Amino acid sequence: MSKNRRRRGAGFSMQRITATISTTMVLILLGLVLFFVFAAQNLSVYVREHIIFSVLISDDMKEADILTFQKQLDAAPYVKSTEYISKAQALKEQTEAMGTDPAEFLGYNPFTASIEIRLNSDYANSDSIAIIESAMKKNTNIQDILYQQELIDLVNDNIRNISLVLLGLAGLLTLISFALINNTIRLTIYANRFTIHTMKLVGANWRFIRRPFLRRHMWTGFFAGVLADIILGACIYWLLEFEPELHQIITPEILGIIGGIIILFGMLISYMCAYISINRFLRMRENDLYSI
Repeated sequence: MSKNRRRRGAGFSMQRITATISTTMVLILLGLVLFFVFAAQNLSVYVREHIIFSVLISDDMKEADILTFQKQLDAAPYVKSTEYISKAQALKEQTEAMGTDPAEFLGYNPFTASIEIRLNSDYANSDSIAIIESAMKKNTNIQDILYQQELIDLVNDNIRNISLVLLGLAGLLTLISFALINNTIRLTIYANRFTIHTMKLVGANWRFIRRPFLRRHMWTGFFAGVLADIILGACIYWLLEFEPELHQIITPEILGIIGGIIILFGMLISYMCAYISINRFLRMRENDLYSI
Protein backbone atom coordinates (compact mmCIF):
# COMPACT_ATOMS: atom_id res chain seq x y z
CA MET A 1 0.00 0.00 0.00
CA SER A 2 2.68 2.46 1.02
CA LYS A 3 4.63 1.74 -2.18
CA ASN A 4 1.54 2.39 -4.31
CA ARG A 5 0.90 5.64 -2.48
CA ARG A 6 4.48 6.74 -2.98
CA ARG A 7 4.22 5.95 -6.69
CA ARG A 8 0.98 7.87 -7.00
CA GLY A 9 2.49 10.77 -5.07
CA ALA A 10 5.58 10.79 -7.27
CA GLY A 11 3.44 10.61 -10.41
CA PHE A 12 1.24 13.43 -9.15
CA SER A 13 4.28 15.56 -8.35
CA MET A 14 5.70 14.97 -11.83
CA GLN A 15 2.34 15.94 -13.33
CA ARG A 16 2.36 19.22 -11.39
CA ILE A 17 5.96 19.94 -12.33
CA THR A 18 5.24 19.21 -15.98
CA ALA A 19 2.12 21.36 -15.93
CA THR A 20 4.01 24.21 -14.23
CA ILE A 21 6.90 24.08 -16.72
CA SER A 22 4.56 23.90 -19.72
CA THR A 23 2.46 26.79 -18.45
CA THR A 24 5.61 28.80 -17.68
CA MET A 25 6.93 28.41 -21.23
CA VAL A 26 3.61 29.56 -22.69
CA LEU A 27 3.46 32.53 -20.31
CA ILE A 28 7.02 33.53 -21.26
CA LEU A 29 6.00 33.70 -24.92
CA LEU A 30 2.92 35.71 -24.02
CA GLY A 31 5.01 38.00 -21.80
CA LEU A 32 7.45 38.66 -24.65
CA VAL A 33 4.62 39.74 -26.93
CA LEU A 34 3.15 41.96 -24.20
CA PHE A 35 6.60 43.42 -23.62
CA PHE A 36 6.96 44.34 -27.29
CA VAL A 37 3.44 45.81 -27.37
CA PHE A 38 4.06 48.08 -24.37
CA ALA A 39 7.63 48.89 -25.43
CA ALA A 40 6.40 49.83 -28.91
CA GLN A 41 3.84 52.17 -27.35
CA ASN A 42 6.52 53.87 -25.24
CA LEU A 43 8.87 53.97 -28.22
CA SER A 44 6.19 55.72 -30.30
CA VAL A 45 5.75 58.33 -27.56
CA TYR A 46 9.53 58.76 -27.30
CA VAL A 47 9.96 59.21 -31.07
CA ARG A 48 7.03 61.62 -31.41
CA GLU A 49 8.23 63.76 -28.51
CA HIS A 50 11.69 64.09 -30.07
CA ILE A 51 10.50 65.48 -33.40
CA ILE A 52 11.68 69.10 -33.60
CA PHE A 53 9.18 71.84 -34.38
CA SER A 54 11.11 75.11 -35.01
CA VAL A 55 9.59 78.58 -34.69
CA LEU A 56 11.71 81.29 -36.38
CA ILE A 57 11.51 84.66 -34.63
CA SER A 58 11.66 88.05 -36.33
CA ASP A 59 14.69 90.26 -35.63
CA ASP A 60 12.29 93.01 -34.53
CA MET A 61 11.23 91.04 -31.46
CA LYS A 62 13.22 91.85 -28.31
CA GLU A 63 14.83 89.02 -26.37
CA ALA A 64 12.74 89.75 -23.28
CA ASP A 65 9.58 89.39 -25.38
CA ILE A 66 10.92 86.17 -26.88
CA LEU A 67 11.48 84.71 -23.40
CA THR A 68 7.94 85.73 -22.42
CA PHE A 69 6.62 84.04 -25.54
CA GLN A 70 8.63 80.93 -24.66
CA LYS A 71 6.99 80.80 -21.21
CA GLN A 72 3.58 81.00 -22.87
CA LEU A 73 4.51 78.08 -25.09
CA ASP A 74 5.72 76.05 -22.10
CA ALA A 75 2.27 76.48 -20.53
CA ALA A 76 0.46 75.27 -23.67
CA PRO A 77 -1.03 71.74 -23.40
CA TYR A 78 0.56 70.59 -26.67
CA VAL A 79 4.15 71.49 -25.67
CA LYS A 80 6.45 68.96 -24.03
CA SER A 81 9.50 71.24 -23.83
CA THR A 82 11.06 74.25 -25.54
CA GLU A 83 14.58 75.53 -26.16
CA TYR A 84 15.43 79.11 -27.09
CA ILE A 85 18.28 79.52 -29.59
CA SER A 86 19.53 83.08 -29.97
CA LYS A 87 21.04 84.53 -33.16
CA ALA A 88 24.54 84.31 -31.68
CA GLN A 89 24.03 80.69 -30.60
CA ALA A 90 22.65 79.76 -34.04
CA LEU A 91 25.69 81.34 -35.71
CA LYS A 92 28.07 79.49 -33.39
CA GLU A 93 26.39 76.12 -34.04
CA GLN A 94 26.42 76.61 -37.81
CA THR A 95 30.04 77.77 -37.76
CA GLU A 96 31.02 74.58 -35.93
CA ALA A 97 28.98 72.46 -38.32
CA MET A 98 30.26 74.17 -41.53
CA GLY A 99 33.81 74.76 -40.38
CA THR A 100 33.65 78.42 -41.45
CA ASP A 101 32.01 81.60 -40.14
CA PRO A 102 29.32 82.91 -42.56
CA ALA A 103 29.36 86.32 -40.82
CA GLU A 104 33.00 86.92 -41.88
CA PHE A 105 32.27 87.11 -45.62
CA LEU A 106 28.62 88.29 -45.40
CA GLY A 107 29.36 91.04 -42.93
CA TYR A 108 26.35 90.20 -40.77
CA ASN A 109 24.74 87.31 -38.92
CA PRO A 110 22.37 85.66 -41.43
CA PHE A 111 20.61 83.49 -38.86
CA THR A 112 17.52 84.32 -36.84
CA ALA A 113 16.57 83.49 -33.28
CA SER A 114 14.30 80.50 -32.91
CA ILE A 115 12.41 78.42 -30.38
CA GLU A 116 12.63 74.66 -30.82
CA ILE A 117 9.53 72.88 -29.61
CA ARG A 118 9.05 69.25 -28.72
CA LEU A 119 5.36 68.41 -28.81
CA ASN A 120 3.46 66.04 -26.55
CA SER A 121 3.00 62.75 -28.39
CA ASP A 122 -0.79 63.18 -28.77
CA TYR A 123 -0.21 66.35 -30.81
CA ALA A 124 2.66 65.05 -32.94
CA ASN A 125 0.58 64.52 -36.07
CA SER A 126 -0.03 66.55 -39.22
CA ASP A 127 -3.59 67.62 -38.33
CA SER A 128 -2.72 68.94 -34.86
CA ILE A 129 0.46 70.62 -36.10
CA ALA A 130 -1.49 72.38 -38.87
CA ILE A 131 -3.87 73.85 -36.28
CA ILE A 132 -0.96 74.88 -34.03
CA GLU A 133 0.88 76.40 -36.98
CA SER A 134 -2.17 78.39 -38.05
CA ALA A 135 -2.63 79.80 -34.54
CA MET A 136 1.06 80.72 -34.17
CA LYS A 137 1.30 82.51 -37.52
CA LYS A 138 -1.20 85.06 -36.29
CA ASN A 139 1.72 86.48 -34.31
CA THR A 140 3.42 88.95 -36.67
CA ASN A 141 6.79 88.42 -34.96
CA ILE A 142 6.97 84.83 -36.16
CA GLN A 143 8.74 84.57 -39.53
CA ASP A 144 8.16 80.93 -40.25
CA ILE A 145 7.48 77.53 -38.70
CA LEU A 146 9.62 74.61 -39.82
CA TYR A 147 8.94 70.91 -39.34
CA GLN A 148 9.41 67.72 -41.32
CA GLN A 149 5.87 66.76 -42.26
CA GLU A 150 6.94 63.73 -44.30
CA LEU A 151 8.92 62.39 -41.35
CA ILE A 152 5.98 62.88 -38.98
CA ASP A 153 3.59 61.12 -41.36
CA LEU A 154 6.08 58.27 -41.88
CA VAL A 155 6.61 57.80 -38.14
CA ASN A 156 2.87 57.76 -37.40
CA ASP A 157 2.12 55.33 -40.25
CA ASN A 158 4.87 52.93 -39.19
CA ILE A 159 3.83 53.08 -35.54
CA ARG A 160 0.22 52.38 -36.48
CA ASN A 161 1.17 49.39 -38.63
CA ILE A 162 3.53 47.94 -36.03
CA SER A 163 0.90 48.33 -33.29
CA LEU A 164 -1.72 46.50 -35.37
CA VAL A 165 0.69 43.64 -36.09
CA LEU A 166 1.67 43.29 -32.44
CA LEU A 167 -1.93 43.40 -31.23
CA GLY A 168 -2.89 40.76 -33.78
CA LEU A 169 0.05 38.62 -32.69
CA ALA A 170 -0.95 39.05 -29.03
CA GLY A 171 -4.51 37.94 -29.80
CA LEU A 172 -3.33 34.91 -31.78
CA LEU A 173 -0.84 33.92 -29.09
CA THR A 174 -3.57 34.20 -26.44
CA LEU A 175 -5.66 31.63 -28.33
CA ILE A 176 -2.64 29.35 -28.80
CA SER A 177 -1.78 29.74 -25.10
CA PHE A 178 -5.28 28.70 -24.12
CA ALA A 179 -5.09 25.61 -26.33
CA LEU A 180 -1.66 24.53 -25.06
CA ILE A 181 -2.43 25.09 -21.37
CA ASN A 182 -5.83 23.44 -21.78
CA ASN A 183 -4.21 20.30 -23.24
CA THR A 184 -1.63 20.20 -20.45
CA ILE A 185 -4.26 20.52 -17.71
CA ARG A 186 -6.57 18.04 -19.41
CA LEU A 187 -3.80 15.42 -19.27
CA THR A 188 -3.23 15.98 -15.55
CA ILE A 189 -6.96 15.68 -14.82
CA TYR A 190 -7.23 12.68 -17.16
CA ALA A 191 -4.89 10.77 -14.83
CA ASN A 192 -7.39 11.40 -12.01
CA ARG A 193 -10.57 10.55 -13.93
CA PHE A 194 -11.24 7.39 -11.90
CA THR A 195 -10.79 9.31 -8.65
CA ILE A 196 -13.35 11.83 -9.89
CA HIS A 197 -15.75 9.00 -10.78
CA THR A 198 -15.26 7.35 -7.36
CA MET A 199 -16.12 10.62 -5.63
CA LYS A 200 -19.29 10.80 -7.72
CA LEU A 201 -20.23 7.26 -6.64
CA VAL A 202 -19.94 8.09 -2.94
CA GLY A 203 -22.33 11.02 -3.39
CA ALA A 204 -20.00 14.04 -3.61
CA ASN A 205 -21.52 16.93 -5.52
CA TRP A 206 -19.78 18.51 -8.49
CA ARG A 207 -18.76 21.64 -6.63
CA PHE A 208 -17.04 19.59 -3.92
CA ILE A 209 -15.22 17.48 -6.54
CA ARG A 210 -14.10 20.49 -8.57
CA ARG A 211 -12.83 22.55 -5.64
CA PRO A 212 -9.45 20.84 -4.97
CA PHE A 213 -8.64 20.58 -8.67
CA LEU A 214 -9.46 24.22 -9.33
CA ARG A 215 -7.47 25.38 -6.30
CA ARG A 216 -4.52 23.20 -7.27
CA HIS A 217 -4.39 24.44 -10.86
CA MET A 218 -4.85 28.08 -9.84
CA TRP A 219 -1.76 27.71 -7.68
CA THR A 220 0.02 26.03 -10.58
CA GLY A 221 -0.87 29.03 -12.76
CA PHE A 222 0.35 31.39 -10.04
CA PHE A 223 3.73 29.67 -9.63
CA ALA A 224 4.12 29.42 -13.41
CA GLY A 225 3.40 33.17 -13.68
CA VAL A 226 5.95 34.00 -10.97
CA LEU A 227 8.55 31.77 -12.64
CA ALA A 228 7.85 33.37 -16.03
CA ASP A 229 8.20 36.84 -14.44
CA ILE A 230 11.56 35.91 -12.94
CA ILE A 231 12.91 34.61 -16.25
CA LEU A 232 11.62 37.61 -18.23
CA GLY A 233 12.85 40.01 -15.54
CA ALA A 234 16.35 38.52 -15.71
CA CYS A 235 16.38 38.85 -19.52
CA ILE A 236 15.16 42.46 -19.40
CA TYR A 237 17.70 43.31 -16.67
CA TRP A 238 20.49 41.99 -18.89
CA LEU A 239 19.11 43.99 -21.83
CA LEU A 240 19.06 47.21 -19.79
CA GLU A 241 22.58 46.59 -18.55
CA PHE A 242 23.71 46.06 -22.13
CA GLU A 243 21.88 49.17 -23.45
CA PRO A 244 21.18 51.69 -20.61
CA GLU A 245 19.40 54.13 -22.97
CA LEU A 246 16.48 51.70 -23.12
CA HIS A 247 15.51 52.87 -19.60
CA GLN A 248 13.55 55.67 -21.31
CA ILE A 249 11.43 53.10 -23.14
CA ILE A 250 11.37 50.16 -20.71
CA THR A 251 10.02 51.78 -17.54
CA PRO A 252 9.29 50.16 -14.14
CA GLU A 253 5.58 50.80 -14.79
CA ILE A 254 5.68 48.65 -17.92
CA LEU A 255 7.50 45.84 -16.10
CA GLY A 256 5.01 45.95 -13.23
CA ILE A 257 2.00 45.85 -15.56
CA ILE A 258 3.42 42.98 -17.63
CA GLY A 259 4.37 41.02 -14.51
CA GLY A 260 0.89 41.42 -13.04
CA ILE A 261 -0.83 40.47 -16.31
CA ILE A 262 1.27 37.31 -16.66
CA ILE A 263 0.43 36.11 -13.14
CA LEU A 264 -3.26 36.95 -13.46
CA PHE A 265 -3.45 35.37 -16.91
CA GLY A 266 -1.70 32.23 -15.66
CA MET A 267 -4.13 31.86 -12.76
CA LEU A 268 -7.23 32.70 -14.79
CA ILE A 269 -6.50 30.50 -17.78
CA SER A 270 -5.46 27.59 -15.53
CA TYR A 271 -8.72 27.94 -13.61
CA MET A 272 -10.82 28.08 -16.78
CA CYS A 273 -9.07 25.11 -18.42
CA ALA A 274 -9.34 23.03 -15.23
CA TYR A 275 -13.04 23.92 -14.90
CA ILE A 276 -13.76 22.86 -18.49
CA SER A 277 -11.76 19.62 -18.24
CA ILE A 278 -13.25 18.55 -14.88
CA ASN A 279 -16.79 19.14 -16.11
CA ARG A 280 -16.01 17.00 -19.14
CA PHE A 281 -15.05 14.05 -16.94
CA LEU A 282 -17.90 14.66 -14.50
CA ARG A 283 -20.41 14.24 -17.32
CA MET A 284 -18.92 10.92 -18.46
CA ARG A 285 -20.39 7.56 -17.64
CA GLU A 286 -18.20 4.81 -16.20
CA ASN A 287 -17.87 2.92 -19.50
CA ASP A 288 -16.74 6.07 -21.31
CA LEU A 289 -13.78 6.47 -18.95
CA TYR A 290 -12.13 3.39 -20.47
CA SER A 291 -12.68 4.44 -24.07
CA ILE A 292 -10.86 7.78 -23.93
